[in-house]
Amino acid sequence: MKPFVAIIPARLASTRLPGKMLADIAGIPMVIRVAKQARKSMAARVIIATDHAEIAAAAAYHGVEVLMTLAHHPSGTDRLAEAAEQLGLDHDDIVVNVQGDEPFINPLIINQVAFLLAAHPEAAMSTCAKPFENIHDFTKSNMVKVVCNQMQEALYFSRSAIPWHADHDQAAIKPLHHIGLYAYRAGFLQKFPKLPRSPLESTESLEQLRALEFGYRIKVLITDAHTGFGIDTELDLDHARRIAVPFDKGNSVE
Repeated sequence: MKPFVAIIPARLASTRLPGKMLADIAGIPMVIRVAKQARKSMAARVIIATDHAEIAAAAAYHGVEVLMTLAHHPSGTDRLAEAAEQLGLDHDDIVVNVQGDEPFINPLIINQVAFLLAAHPEAAMSTCAKPFENIHDFTKSNMVKVVCNQMQEALYFSRSAIPWHADHDQAAIKPLHHIGLYAYRAGFLQKFPKLPRSPLESTESLEQLRALEFGYRIKVLITDAHTGFGIDTELDLDHARRIAVPFDKGNSVE
């Protein structure tokens, strides 16, 4: 396959944890730690796409490639689309959207999501999921679920507990926790932000449902590998600071 590009959309504002992209984790701003993890993947380039001078300055200081994008983007995908356009990517080039609040993202998963999309030209996107470890997490609305068909394509994403089974100890289908890592073909990435916001997307507040409602296929990598965790709250940030190690003292994938 052609080399893929990893892009990290990063804005400084955050509803739950303002300024989190620059939050210090073991001496490195969070978004820079994400970029350094992504560099361990097979991505040809790792780029931070931002609208904020402080994030751009941090990237420059740490030697990370950065693109300045418009300030008004309603989502990270829109920012990603602008970055891909600035880069002049070909229609079939693969772009991996690495979330800027995943400081322990596993580089192996970045590779696998990109390779999965490359192997399936019928799909517009790929993403990943892993089996839930317990029923408590399965019922949390902030932990998104995905149900797949026999070809490991997404049928639906939801914040609700799907597929529901009255006796979870005997469930024939193990529920899957969706991990918010996406790969897109650059051509589709230019189309996606132009599609109107769909009813299911508005109901669930899940952007990927727009692709499904308009008939696009999403391949799903199902993995048992470590995938990291997102930083959404002060508690998450405290935990990240406890387990992180400096990059010059060993592998930071915890």
